[in-house]
Amino acid sequence: MPESSRTTGTAPAVGSASDAGLLARTAAAVREAGPVLRERFGDVARHASREELLGALAANDDAVLAVLRPRLAQVRPDAGWVVDELAAGALPPGEWWVVDPAEGNVNHLHALPEWAVTATLVRDNQPVLTAVHLPLTGETCTAVAGGGSHLDGRPLQVSRTGDLGLALVATSQARPDEDERVVQRAGASITAMLSDALVVRTSVPATLHLLDVAAGRIDAFWQFAGARADLLPGVLLVAGAGGRITDAEGHPWTPDSPSLLAAAPGVHAAAVRTLSR
Repeated sequence: MPESSRTTGTAPAVGSASDAGLLARTAAAVREAGPVLRERFGDVARHASREELLGALAANDDAVLAVLRPRLAQVRPDAGWVVDELAAGALPPGEWWVVDPAEGNVNHLHALPEWAVTATLVRDNQPVLTAVHLPLTGETCTAVAGGGSHLDGRPLQVSRTGDLGLALVATSQARPDEDERVVQRAGASITAMLSDALVVRTSVPATLHLLDVAAGRIDAFWQFAGARADLLPGVLLVAGAGGRITDAEGHPWTPDSPSLLAAAPGVHAAAVRTLSR
């Protein structure tokens, strides 16, 4: 996870290629980059300091980007470029690549299987297409605005659960060293959900929880704070699969929002009530 933001490029003009065509090429790019991360997966990476851990995280990112960045540059050469997965907030106008070369990087270094390669094209602060590749399984999830969400070409659909008391829900830690107020609110929300939902999962990364919401395997996901690279791919996947996207209080969500709630329609209102109390 790089400490500093690496954002380059100027706002480009929208080209003539269809977003569906761009999505196919984006999916091919993340699939080509995935084996780099898979080949680096194995034993727990030992580290004795924060500096050693950050160095190992950056090494994974850089190895994947060496493959991914030039391929995405061919897909949309004039798009701006953002690779700091901890960056948040709005982007300047135009098109930008928001990528996470190793989403779930800390899991990868701890020999846990929950990690992915993601690339999302954002146009005027709206995600228009995304591809999430899971190198261990070979699966690729894709979504294009207005065109639905798919897993290896099969349509995704959120769950039909209508009772929060029967729901499997999840949350994630947005980043290390989070603001104390965010930490306290996150802790209180977990306590509230433990009372109201059937089962609560807490783990990283956010993207894979959101993918599970889109696939109907989890009924709701929420997170306080967050970053573009963590949330934008999953927001598009969930919306394309028929889910509701708001902040934790039920207001419209934007990259500047202090929280995110992505849920199946049948449990969304109840989840808002739980998270708002």
